[in-house]
Amino acid sequence: MVIINSIEGRPIRLTAERWEHIVRRHPELVNIRDWILDTVREPELILEGDFGELLAARFFPKSPLTAKYILVAYREIEDMDGFIITAYLASRVSERRRVVWKR
Repeated sequence: MVIINSIEGRPIRLTAERWEHIVRRHPELVNIRDWILDTVREPELILEGDFGELLAARFFPKSPLTAKYILVAYREIEDMDGFIITAYLASRVSERRRVVWKR
């Protein structure tokens, strides 16, 4: 398990089970775990998810699949706990989602 802090200073866990889920569904992410953690730690945007989760977004000009955004869905449960749900690459950030925070 890896624990990092969100921009709000809350500890966010990436468990072995969640990491296995992420790379099973998105094998292109297997070698860029640090980029996923950096996206939560230092996002460019945080968007509101559909079910109370947050989506951290950060652009990487050279990803495993060309220039892409990494989006990381995570949940902050309380002041001292949170966890990563999933992560994926996207060509752009959805304009329909509400921006919660922007660098």
